[in-house]
Amino acid sequence: MKKITGKLVDLFSRKIFNAELFIENGRISNIKKVNTEFENFIVPGLVDSHVHIESSMLIPYQFAKLAVQNGTVAIVADPHEIANVLGKKGVEFMINNSKETPLKTFFGIPSCVPATLFETSGAVLDHNDIDELLTKQEVKILGEMMNFPGVINEDETVIKKLNVAKKHNAQIDGHIPGISGDNLKKYIDSGISTDHECFTIEEASEKIKLGMKILIREGSAAKNFDELYPLISKHNKMVMLCTDDSHPDDLINYGHINKIIKKGIKYGLDIFDLLSAACINPVEHYNLPVGLLRVNDPADFIIVDDLNNFNILETYIDGEIVYSNNRVFFNNSSSKPVNNFNANKISVEDLKVKPKSNKIKVIEIIDKELITNSFIIKPKVVSNNIISDIEKDILKIVVYNRYQKNSKPSIGFIHGIGLKSGAIATTVAHDSHNIIATGCSDEEIAAAINEIVEKQGGLTFVHGKDYYTLELEYAGLMTNKDPMIVADLYEKMNKVIKQNGSKLTAPYMTISFMALLVIPHLKIGDKGLFDVDRFEFTQLFV
Repeated sequence: MKKITGKLVDLFSRKIFNAELFIENGRISNIKKVNTEFENFIVPGLVDSHVHIESSMLIPYQFAKLAVQNGTVAIVADPHEIANVLGKKGVEFMINNSKETPLKTFFGIPSCVPATLFETSGAVLDHNDIDELLTKQEVKILGEMMNFPGVINEDETVIKKLNVAKKHNAQIDGHIPGISGDNLKKYIDSGISTDHECFTIEEASEKIKLGMKILIREGSAAKNFDELYPLISKHNKMVMLCTDDSHPDDLINYGHINKIIKKGIKYGLDIFDLLSAACINPVEHYNLPVGLLRVNDPADFIIVDDLNNFNILETYIDGEIVYSNNRVFFNNSSSKPVNNFNANKISVEDLKVKPKSNKIKVIEIIDKELITNSFIIKPKVVSNNIISDIEKDILKIVVYNRYQKNSKPSIGFIHGIGLKSGAIATTVAHDSHNIIATGCSDEEIAAAINEIVEKQGGLTFVHGKDYYTLELEYAGLMTNKDPMIVADLYEKMNKVIKQNGSKLTAPYMTISFMALLVIPHLKIGDKGLFDVDRFEFTQLFV
């Protein structure tokens, strides 16, 4: 029998008391109130209610190292990214690799692979694949249904996937930014129970009124907590916390769900409301076998210094200590890389754009947001080729199919990156993860794309003859390198990009979402420029 002492935070009675916690066979066998005064606090372990592990650029094993030292004991992961690259094989890799760690990882089976039919992905997950994968899962979850037009218009393929989820009594996660009224009601009435894409209180409140639960997101690129945090007090039972997408340097420097707790404390939110959103609500909504500091619960909890600073001292999962004194207590992963990459190198000639009119549509980035705006401008033309206009911050942006040889690159223009020299390229390009690149000259853009082709996936910044590259050997999305090494290199690359003019908070993550064709308003995929509002391709020239 193991005994843990401290001030126990009971979220159900909403009381704090000095206690001795007894653990047997991974479960809490007894909780005894005592008169001894303790300094540290025993708190239920934190749960990330929606996260794409792939966006950390770390395989599940390496991600778990960072999660547990931030007090996270469980996550609801959607392996949507690797599924778009490798299909069922990719999902199975994530499930198997996560089993090498003590972090309780529950997978939603991706519902939108491919995310749309308007881009080239590496695989397809149909309703039969989803049925098979849900059968293998203890916790039944269908991942975020991003194809909201398909739900609203009752697309046969989408309805089959929803019906499979209902057959398994699975919770169905949603993804429906900016939609309201009858279309929103129809979406929710289809059985979809959550959304993590709210940007305003008004949007979230309408969804809550219709019975949908809101996941307040605070990730690396999309940060909605500052706008939505009042919901935690006003609609506590209807709110959960999530990161959605977090890069390794953020996980190391700022934290995971614990960083959201710290923000909430700073804003004066009630600690019981905050922790209910981070612990009770996701466990109950998804029916997760995760402990909440009750007798007979799995012994999943954390030790923190106090409820003001909320510094994580120790993390326990199933009664075993997995993090203490800046040390993580589990072994290395033995997994082998998996990938799907067939693209060949391109030439500068492939990137030339002949002017067809004197006006073009431009994607406009909004820093820290996934949505974009757009405007029309007269392009800069040299030698019958539209080039990046550095003075006006209008850069050429390219999406290049990674899954087929001899593909033709899709080319557009973008404002808000701010580069004065150099080019960026990456295979982290939501959702199909083709190569996306942007830069100040055709020569550097081509060099950056070819560096990614040579490494068969990763991130790079090319500046003249200098190359800064992070190889991602797992599906062009993740690596098995130590998180500190990855974070250091990633920080260095972001720093160099900012030294060359970019003002973006998270340049790589922001650029990766420029290919996400389900988030308004103007985006670009490997098949062309895409008007998300009309849900159809649009021409570059006006």
